[in-house]
Amino acid sequence: MTPSAPPLRLEQVALTLPSAAGPVDILKGIDLTVAAGERVAVVGPSGSGKSSLIAVAAGLERPSAGTVRLFGEDLARLNEDGRARLRRGRVSLVFQAFHLLPNMTAEENVSAPLEIAGQPGATAVARDWLDRVGLAARRRHYPHQLSGGEQQRVALARALAARPALLFADEPTGNLDAENAAAVADLMFALVAEAGAALVLVTHDLALAARADRRTAMAGGRIAGEA
Repeated sequence: MTPSAPPLRLEQVALTLPSAAGPVDILKGIDLTVAAGERVAVVGPSGSGKSSLIAVAAGLERPSAGTVRLFGEDLARLNEDGRARLRRGRVSLVFQAFHLLPNMTAEENVSAPLEIAGQPGATAVARDWLDRVGLAARRRHYPHQLSGGEQQRVALARALAARPALLFADEPTGNLDAENAAAVADLMFALVAEAGAALVLVTHDLALAARADRRTAMAGGRIAGEA
């Protein structure tokens, strides 16, 4: 990490994708900086570019123009392997769809990425994090045996077990009922604060967005305002 560099900086980022009707401008001149430990909510209507912003910021999608810097590193200078190495251990993602591996238990879903990264004691770390999200008794259950709220808590444990400096969360409560959404949101904010990690949260839930330090509104692929 470059000294004093923020975890995330986007400068005049644009994304244009092909379609049957011709090129579509998804992101248009996005400038966004997220400081260490800052929690930023990105809000806006469907189709405004919120999820595309996450994909570009996390290095999952290459922008058509502009600069994306993670921890001071220009992602355009890195190949796919280089971007993966940069993210490893420093960037985690949580999505609306839980993306748990169906043939693995909750414990294995959390420990597998740690084992791949070569972290010692991955199983013990996974058990600790499942305990922290209230699922110690469910660690041997498979995703189909868990409720939606439980699956999202497993996904949250998996994301935070690597102790990232930056967490991207794309509609993390979007598939949950009100009670489970509140529980997952409480856990996410508490654990992110405890870790001192930065958070970029995409959400339609204005009450959830209000818990962030800063709210960025998107419309038509542009940043329409901040609060």
